Amino acid sequence: MIIAPDPSLPRLTRAVVGRDQTGAEVDLRVVEERPLTIYLNSREIVTSMTIGDYPEYLGLGFLVNQGMVGPDDVVTGVDYDEELEVVVVRTEVETNHEAKLARATRTSGCAVGTVFGDMMEGLEGLELPATQVRTSDLYSLSKAINQMPSLYLDAGAIHGTVLCQGDQPLVYMEDVGRHNAVDKVAGWMRSTGTPAGDKTLYTTGRLTSEMVIKCALMGIPALVSRSGFTAWGVEIAQEIGLTVVGRLRGQRFVCLSGAERLVYDADLSAVSDESSKHRRKGAQS
Repeated sequence: MIIAPDPSLPRLTRAVVGRDQTGAEVDLRVVEERPLTIYLNSREIVTSMTIGDYPEYLGLGFLVNQGMVGPDDVVTGVDYDEELEVVVVRTEVETNHEAKLARATRTSGCAVGTVFGDMMEGLEGLELPATQVRTSDLYSLSKAINQMPSLYLDAGAIHGTVLCQGDQPLVYMEDVGRHNAVDKVAGWMRSTGTPAGDKTLYTTGRLTSEMVIKCALMGIPALVSRSGFTAWGVEIAQEIGLTVVGRLRGQRFVCLSGAERLVYDADLSAVSDESSKHRRKGAQS
């Protein structure tokens, strides 16, 4: 894997002492939250609560996914000031984004998820590649990701998003908000020039309309989650031809969009059900 979570980093969690249901003292690691203010050139765009890792990818990915930095915009620099907790994305030509700021709305996403009214406009005429998705790859990814060391398993209260190719996880990002985790992946892809047409995006969070839109605008043809769906998210996915698979736990999953692109090549008798440990961790998050 190119980037994987490192739950041992001390700045990502804090040790606290509490008491359990019996009154016994317990030590617990909890996830830290830090504000990150994102600038586009000289304009302040948003302040988001984040765990604080990969701020450059988060800042760039947020602006890309919101359409403020387009595919033809030349990014000349992405600078992070740790003391000020500010990331500045600079482009060769200043971007006209004031109208988008005026249409900003709060969404259902945690950690101040933000969506702009014209994000839907970016879906007009969008054609995603009709890439097949093998069920054997889905099961392999689910097993590998569930067993990987992560803040999600160690501390809970966090979401993970993984960029995958076939049955291989490539980049695993985590954050207190699922949108932040996706934006980090988008920032990495933009920074490295990574193609999207043969990739799958795996997330531990809900498959909402904004998650579907972001995945589509990133050019990724398949979105997979261990969690559930929203009706509007499914409707948008069906309209744009995005393969959407949810409730992927153990042997079980549900595909509500793009089922014709699934290749059922897995031997279910060889797929073990999800362990009780992972079910408990999922419930905690």
